[in-house]
Amino acid sequence: MLELKEIYFTVPDKEAENGPAEKTILNNISFTFEKGKFYGITGPNGCGKTSLAKTIMGINKATHGKIIYNGKEITEMSITDRAREGIAYGFQHSARFKGVTFRDLLAIAAGTDDEGKLMDILARVGFCSLDFLDKPVDSTLSGGEIKKIELATTIARHPGLAIYDEPDTGIDLWTIEPMVKLIKRQITDYETTTIVVSHNKAFLEAADCLVLIKEGQIAYTGDLEGAKPLLSDLSVCRYTDLCEGEIDAQCYR
Repeated sequence: MLELKEIYFTVPDKEAENGPAEKTILNNISFTFEKGKFYGITGPNGCGKTSLAKTIMGINKATHGKIIYNGKEITEMSITDRAREGIAYGFQHSARFKGVTFRDLLAIAAGTDDEGKLMDILARVGFCSLDFLDKPVDSTLSGGEIKKIELATTIARHPGLAIYDEPDTGIDLWTIEPMVKLIKRQITDYETTTIVVSHNKAFLEAADCLVLIKEGQIAYTGDLEGAKPLLSDLSVCRYTDLCEGEIDAQCYR
């Protein structure tokens, strides 16, 4: 349902002196995401994970290649038009809005101000009190609360494709497992094709397919177990929870 064909993304290289004036962030990415599947995108810092997610959403414009969504080429589409086609995006650092309430955001996302429907969405992400509807989306919220409201706005229209960039950023460990369950439930109930950019074990284990990015290219696709040996050469490890700190021949540190 989403096909990437020879995707390149380059940016000006400000550090270049005599070399190329551009830096390649994504280098010939080709991959097909199937309907109703859960994909985990991972890899070392700076490898192009988030750039790939943003290119799919249209935040970054592909320098070369084609993006096909449900049989339609969307390579030149704006972010707004991609959203209308059914693509949703959750940012790593959630926005906070002074003077805006949960009710305001959900009504915009869901396209309705029906209180019952808004409460159904809140209940889906774990908020059961009517009081939350009129709570301001500001600096008083905890990391877990702001992530939940972002999840709520992402799933409000039941998108065909949902992309989450590091959804565990700024939240406690107790929030991660319910978040994984919510994403998987959304996949089961609505066949939402889901892409999660993460280093977190819980998301990577839950994924139907792991996509490992290295130096802007796909280095591996498959399950987490098969990817572990390829993670061993990372200079700065973010995978210590995979082996729980045990040092052995395949230690990722």
